[in-house]
Amino acid sequence: MISNIFAYLILILFSLISLYPILNVLSVSLRPYNRVFVTSLRIIPEDASLENYYVLFTKRPFLRWMLNSIIVSVSVSIIGVAVASLAAYGFSRFKFIGRQISLLSFLVTQMFPPAMFLIPIYLLLNKFNLLDSFRGLIIPYIPLVLPMAVWILKGYYDSIPIDLEEAARIDGATLLGAFYRIVLPLASPALVITFLFSFMSAWSEYIIARVVLSKVELFTLPLGLANLIINEFQTDWGTYSAGALIVTIPVLIIFLSISKYIVGGLTLGGVTGE
Repeated sequence: MISNIFAYLILILFSLISLYPILNVLSVSLRPYNRVFVTSLRIIPEDASLENYYVLFTKRPFLRWMLNSIIVSVSVSIIGVAVASLAAYGFSRFKFIGRQISLLSFLVTQMFPPAMFLIPIYLLLNKFNLLDSFRGLIIPYIPLVLPMAVWILKGYYDSIPIDLEEAARIDGATLLGAFYRIVLPLASPALVITFLFSFMSAWSEYIIARVVLSKVELFTLPLGLANLIINEFQTDWGTYSAGALIVTIPVLIIFLSISKYIVGGLTLGGVTGE
């Protein structure tokens, strides 16, 4: 009984620690411009208003930035999952020279920060006239999400019995047909998880977008929000806070809509991995 109470207290404490920054941002987004830096601990200020949200949607190209982020993030997720699903299948089912080194190299690339690749990325995109375009942003994002996607899918493919594919091959299915009809449906929870991770990586990425994009109408949400606080004349914290809250909504909707697949995928992977 005492241990349960202690566990609940710990969970409540960590929940409050997690929620405090969000409530603080909500409070700032509801304050007038001249009352951003106040010492009051009230979450809803006395003179609360939705003026910052009105300014965000009517006087800033916020919806354009959100549409740009959706286009880029969905494109990166779809292409990344498609490429990673084939690559992971090759690593899971076939033995070839350099297989282990290739897998390890995927992990090694995750140790280098994206800032190291900014100069070669800029030079390559400039050479092929891809700067200030969505294609120029999507191309460097895909290798950014591939290593983690390949490792997630490979681990899941390993848990799928190869006997199922061999039975399909005996019935006349080709290698690609067995992969498409047998493996992919069984691996759908892992595909969903990979899609979510890829989407979140592209959705919040800032450094590469800062180098590739310079036109305000092409900005993604991280660039657009940063543009609100990196201003020569003033720092618009209220509008920035309103935008910071709204950008979490699409990710939250996606996460809640596929949560059952995430839980199911993790559970199934644990059982079959025994």
